[in-house]
Amino acid sequence: MVTDTVNVEGGSVLLPIARSSISTALGRSMQADERATWLQEQGACFVTLTQNGELRGCIGTLEAHRPLLQDVKANAHAAAFRDPRFSALTLAELDKTEVEVSLLSAMTPLQFSGERDALAQLKPGIHGVVFEFGRHRSTFLPQVWEQLPNVVEFMAHLKYKAGLPPDFWAEEVGLSLYTVSKWKESDVLETVAASRKRA
Repeated sequence: MVTDTVNVEGGSVLLPIARSSISTALGRSMQADERATWLQEQGACFVTLTQNGELRGCIGTLEAHRPLLQDVKANAHAAAFRDPRFSALTLAELDKTEVEVSLLSAMTPLQFSGERDALAQLKPGIHGVVFEFGRHRSTFLPQVWEQLPNVVEFMAHLKYKAGLPPDFWAEEVGLSLYTVSKWKESDVLETVAASRKRA
């Protein structure tokens, strides 16, 4: 997995790479610094696109299986052009689209005795959750807690996303937890502006 170095410089490196992947595909060439050695380590990420705070695309990888550099580029491109919930992003939309990159930790299977026990172990705002039952699978990043802070509602929507009724439960249900380090373009710009003021 990618080292803790990412937490120090992650946003300033990963966000331009993600934007460059999308921008270049739309015919607007953009260079991004890809020299950081930790980009060659295996990593899993999600790339989320928003416009005026509304979701415009989100695609990601749950488990690391390729270098983080490749993962960010591929998921950024997919979020812009292959999210089945949205039409492909256009060049006219690019400048009003904000990019966010979430770097996932390793998955930890959750041990529980039933749905109530599982819900009691979830930490709103911290845990990303993967729901699995047979061929049904879904996940919510920790950011989703901002819209669904209630654990019962969070789980109900997660099951619905997997194609199951919100009140569904079975002994065979599997849950895994992960955390994320996330960076959003507007947050990085604010940090840079603040540091310039201090200087």
